Amino acid sequence: MENSGGKLKITITMIIFGTIGVVRRYIPYSSAMISFFRGFLAALILLILRLISKKESDKEDLRRNLFPLIASGAMIGVNWILLFEAYRFTTIAVATISYYMAPVFTIIASTFILKERMTIRKAICVAVALLGMVFVSGVIETGITGIRGVLLGLGAAILYSGDVIINKKIKGVDGTDRTVIQMAAAALTVLPYWLLTDDFSALVLGGRDIALLLVACIVCTALPYSLYFSAIQVVKAQTAALLSYIDPIVAVLLSALFLKEKMSTLTLIGIILVIGSALISETSKENGNE
Repeated sequence: MENSGGKLKITITMIIFGTIGVVRRYIPYSSAMISFFRGFLAALILLILRLISKKESDKEDLRRNLFPLIASGAMIGVNWILLFEAYRFTTIAVATISYYMAPVFTIIASTFILKERMTIRKAICVAVALLGMVFVSGVIETGITGIRGVLLGLGAAILYSGDVIINKKIKGVDGTDRTVIQMAAAALTVLPYWLLTDDFSALVLGGRDIALLLVACIVCTALPYSLYFSAIQVVKAQTAALLSYIDPIVAVLLSALFLKEKMSTLTLIGIILVIGSALISETSKENGNE
């Protein structure tokens, strides 16, 4: 049976991830700059907290898992970059639905690599959740455009899936240590992209903007990633994949509430399908025996 505390952590993580879109809307800096500081400050703050707590890290486990930890962090960084580029070459709707193929990739990979058993109920729930995401993304209204953006979005999705699988393979490293190393690696990966693409001559630093950037880095990054990396050790990859659909649903609902973005009937139907499929999958009797 899966750890219910781990499921709760992932659910909370996805709810927090869903808030980043609203927070990001009010930060007048480039996505590359925000991503660099999300990784850098998340790693720095958690490292300081680790030192203050004086809790000893298992150096042998860290040494043994150092390469997959760095690789995982680099994949997160490239994932961010590919998603930024996807938004440049196609619509947000198409990029979103391309990116949220990630849970499907994760579930397929977990079946073959992690040998997790795929039940009929979970397969149906994933299919229904994906259909819901099609409705939520608005791609039915806008159509599929920008094949380059689609490929970039799918590339980001594959990296997200690969990151989940790698983290399932890492053993003996706690959530804080994982997050410090992976966020630092993500920041270093994003840094060249930021330096090459940003217009530093137009950069203006303001107190309110910096405060919001700190919220994005601490509340929307350090906290949820720490929760996620500690939870992924005790939750099946398939379950984590399905619960990840909570992220875009929260984002859509918050955008409607705070940014006054309109929701169509199809969007509402999609939200119901995604939430319903997640609830059915994780409350079934069958789930306890997986």
